[in-house]
Amino acid sequence: MTIVTTGTAAPQAAPAGKGAGPLLRAWRERRRISQLELALRADSSARHISFIETGRSRPSEEMVLRLAEHLDVPVRERNALLLAAGYAPRFPETPLDDPALDALRTGMERLITGYEPYPALVVDAVYNVLAANRGIMMLIEGVPGELLQPPLNVMRLTLHPRGLAPRIRNLREWRGHLLAQMERQIALHRSEPLRALYEEVAAYPVPEAAPGEEPAEPVPYFALPLQVEHAGRTLSFISSISTFNTPMDVTVAELAIETLLPADPATVKYLQTFVS
Repeated sequence: MTIVTTGTAAPQAAPAGKGAGPLLRAWRERRRISQLELALRADSSARHISFIETGRSRPSEEMVLRLAEHLDVPVRERNALLLAAGYAPRFPETPLDDPALDALRTGMERLITGYEPYPALVVDAVYNVLAANRGIMMLIEGVPGELLQPPLNVMRLTLHPRGLAPRIRNLREWRGHLLAQMERQIALHRSEPLRALYEEVAAYPVPEAAPGEEPAEPVPYFALPLQVEHAGRTLSFISSISTFNTPMDVTVAELAIETLLPADPATVKYLQTFVS
């Protein structure tokens, strides 16, 4: 298992009007926060917020960052706000293979390797796979080689009719979950590459159930499981996604570690015997 880089274009903020004011107003409206509420959070006044949004007042660098923090603006877009206000970007975007991120890469490698035999992987902001352990490699056995060419994309791999989709027993429910997850990310990041990926995978046809195939028996899971077939067995997983707290680098801010937790004893037993 190794960390890889994909070279895929990173998500970009959608253009808005000239200056930081229209951008800040767009983020405030997206978060459904009034000028008064934002002013109270940022220890300012509604009048000052109004002046900033209309361009009558140029915010200080500190104010831009303070407003971005209270509006939960992603790190990449905070740089865009600073540039629009006439300041230098504050947050670097360090390539993942840079020596400065050696400790981060090593830590992620140890984390997902230590999670074996259960599946785990690392993805970027557009769901390109940067690292995966042997549990993931087991699940994608037999997928056509063209779908495994870099950059390997987990959404494309999962929902493509020649990818994992035909093996997922609860495909309609899991597909709905993944598309809703992408919609939330698009709303948060305003990413055109992510929107293009969403439109691609949402247009994939949903494979028909095999003739005579019976639906899986209902199980009282505590969360929606991914039920995927492997070697004639149905394995059930619960997905968990982790990100880094208070990241100070764009690359780090856009990393996510997804782990698949076995959802029933049969899956635990099978994985423990399958991966040595």
